Amino acid sequence: MIRSIPIINTARLSLSGMRPEDFDRFAEIWAMPEVTRHLGGVAWSRGRAWESFLRNAGHWQMTGFGQWAVIEQKSRRMIGQTGFFFGARNLGEEFDAYPEARWVLDPDAQGQGYGFEAAAAAHDWFDRVIPGKLVAKVAEADAPSLKLAARLGYAPMGTVRIGDDSVQLLRRNGPPARG
Repeated sequence: MIRSIPIINTARLSLSGMRPEDFDRFAEIWAMPEVTRHLGGVAWSRGRAWESFLRNAGHWQMTGFGQWAVIEQKSRRMIGQTGFFFGARNLGEEFDAYPEARWVLDPDAQGQGYGFEAAAAAHDWFDRVIPGKLVAKVAEADAPSLKLAARLGYAPMGTVRIGDDSVQLLRRNGPPARG
């Protein structure tokens, strides 16, 4: 089964399928403690990053959706990733049955609106191509991601403990009302 990965352009960003030449930058981002602070707390090794990189490529092939590389147009540099995946996290049928959203940015790219711009573009694509419920998992200590999730239309489902972290499980039943 071959599925093409759409390219999405916004005013400042391009969302594109990850290419083999993106791996070094992908691994660099996931090795940053500031990136993983709210995502398990441990910087990733190159081996762990490689497994995730390959899983993402396979996810597009198996489900027709996945995560995009977020490329800053002015620098042509990968600054993060966003998109959707099935995490099989064993967090219950009301969570695991739906695609999970994720957004991750290099700390140098944070605070400029790139996270919302990229995640909103990905969600707009999802709403057109594969409409339906989405879920997300965000550490309660990650206030910027919780704010972004609310802007995207996510509402709390409950809180769980994962390792040492208190994590909010969120659900989005469809696009937020415009107004």
